[in-house]
Order: sequence, then C-alpha cells, then structure tokens
Amino acid sequence: MDNELDKLTGAILASYRTDKRTERIGSAALPSRDAIVEIIGELRQLLFPGYFGQLALTKQNVRYHAGSLLVRLGRGLTEQIYHCLCHDDRGSSPAERTDRKKAAGLAGKFLRRIPAIRRMLALDAQAGYDGDPAAKSIDEVIYCYPGFSAITVYRLAHELNRLKIPLMPRIMTEYAHSTTGVDIHPGATVGKSFFIDHATGVVIGETTRIGDNVKIYQGVTLGALSFPKDERGRVIKGLQRHPTIGDGVTIYANATILGKIAIGAGSTIGGNTFITESVAPNTVVGQNPPELHVRAKRRVARSSRRLGRG
Repeated sequence: MDNELDKLTGAILASYRTDKRTERIGSAALPSRDAIVEIIGELRQLLFPGYFGQLALTKQNVRYHAGSLLVRLGRGLTEQIYHCLCHDDRGSSPAERTDRKKAAGLAGKFLRRIPAIRRMLALDAQAGYDGDPAAKSIDEVIYCYPGFSAITVYRLAHELNRLKIPLMPRIMTEYAHSTTGVDIHPGATVGKSFFIDHATGVVIGETTRIGDNVKIYQGVTLGALSFPKDERGRVIKGLQRHPTIGDGVTIYANATILGKIAIGAGSTIGGNTFITESVAPNTVVGQNPPELHVRAKRRVARSSRRLGRG
C-alpha cells in the first residue's frame, strides 16, 4: 500500500512539473473565496441597515453598528486585496511585491464609495418596485429579489474593478451568478435605476454599456458576436465587443443581443428575438408568432379486457 501511495504521489508531482500553468507552488497565496463571500455579507449589512444581520438597529446603536462593520471590513478587505495584488505581481521577487499599505489605501478608497453605491442601489430598488406589479414594497425587492441581489453585488464589484483590483471583483460576481442565476461582468457599465425581473439566465458581458432606467427580463443575453484575434490567433482583449443599451430600453425574456451594436433610447425589444444590428431610438422589435397547430385529442378506444385477466 505504501509503495502504491509513493508511486501515485510521484506521478502527481511529475504532472506538476509538466504543466506550470495549473500550479502555484512557491507563489503568494491567492485571496480566499470564503472570506470574500463573508465580506459581501458584511457589505450588505452596511448598505441596508436593518435588513441583514441579527442586530435590531435603533437610533442609539446604529452608529456603533456601522463603525464596527467598517473596522471589520477595513481589515478583511485589506487582507484580501493584498493577496489579489500579490497575485497580480506573480513572478516578481518578494521585495518587489505590493505591500499591505497599498492594499489598505485601496480598501479605504472603496469604503469611501459606500454612500454613492447606496444612492445607486436605492434607485435600483425603486425601479424594481415601480417596474413589477407583483412587488408589494421596496422591502420585498431588497430582501427577496434575486435580480436586485445580483445588481447589489455587481455595483460593489464594479467599484473594485474601477480601482483595478484583480480577481476579487470576478470572485464576487461569480458568487452572485451561482446564487441568483445572473451573470454580470464587473467591467460592464450600468446606469441608474436598473431592474432585472425574474433574473434567472441573464448574461451581461464585460464591455456592455447600459443607460439609465433600463429593464430586462429573464434569459436575456447581452453578449459578443465575434472575437478579433491578433497575428498569433489569440483573442485581442480590451476592445468593446458587447452592445450599448440606451436609456429607457425594455428587453423582454430570452432576447439575445450580440456584438458592438447600439439599441436606441426608448426602444422595446420583444422576447425571443435575436439581434446583431443596431436599432434606432424609440423602436419596437419583435418577431412573427410561430404557426400553431391545434387539434382535439383522439379518443383512445377502451380495451374490452382488463389488465391481469386472460
């Protein structure tokens, strides 16, 4: 048994040496996904006091609550941002790697954006309430709606992405993707009063630009049509390859909009449409309904014999 274990261990170690792309032996530790998910929970408590967490908040204790959250978040963000930056410096000597002072500075910049993020999310919550006749209150939107939850995490991740912090923004939005079914890349740009109704299956690509007062339904894809490549056949990164959605656009369920095209302000995109060309403002885009064949069921003749009887 020990001999077999030695052989297996040796074979696995040999595979580590064969392909360096899938090992990080001797490199700085990666950020902790579990710690980042915990940070998301604490940020939600800070963004929406009284909605999340176990503490019943009052005018007397809310200052202490916010202050203690900020202290914990400052420590946690600094630690995880530090590991993200070290990952970005992979291959550098230890003396050249980013120190914790820079990580702490970035954590502080991010936390100072919380009031602005709260203002944006308040508009998103109002858009959810105004746009869904089934919503009974803004509380219901904030506390229950998966689309709003995904937008919350996106807005946090987008601010980290703007600070050019690697890995963490994507970890956050992929966590939201796994829990809500909504995949919003942290690099996408989303305007005010954004609402995703029903949520499941929505995909919004990295270079998508969405204006104000946009509403989309489940199954919508804002994706790329093609990927320009360099002379070595590798995808060129950094180019806009996703749609621009104008102010006041509504996109109904399962619509697919692909490529660097524009959907003009005030337009309505019907469900199940497939769009690869720009749409003028104040346009309604739909498709002819499929041809349905409706007939009565044929009657099945009853057998004169019952099962089990000869």
